Amino acid sequence: MATGSQPRASEEPEEEEEEEEEAVTEEEEDCTFLPLVHDIIKCMDKDSQDVYQELNELKSKFQSMRKQINNMAGIELSPEQQQQHLQSLRVQVQTKNELLQKYKSLCMFEIPKD
Repeated sequence: MATGSQPRASEEPEEEEEEEEEAVTEEEEDCTFLPLVHDIIKCMDKDSQDVYQELNELKSKFQSMRKQINNMAGIELSPEQQQQHLQSLRVQVQTKNELLQKYKSLCMFEIPKD
C-alpha cells in the first residue's frame, strides 16, 4: 500500500506544474500584440474595411494591459523602494528557512507509531 501512495505523490506535482505552465501560456497570450498588428497589416494590404475593427481590438487590448499594469502590486513604488522591499523579503525567507531547519533538527515532531 505504501508503494501505491508514492506514485500518486509524484503525479501531483507534475499536474500542478502543467497547470502553472498553462496559466503562464494564457498570460503570455493575453499580452501578445503581434497577431493583432499582423491582422491590421493584412487588412490594410487588402484595402479591407475590417481594419477599423482590428484597430479597435488593438486599442482595447492596450487599455486592458494598462489596467493590468496599474493593478500590479508595488507599481506605485519607485525602483529603489521595490529593491528594498525585495531585499527585505529575501531576508525574511532566509530567516524562515533557517528557523525551519532548526526546528527540523530538534526532532520534536516525531510521529508515534501505532
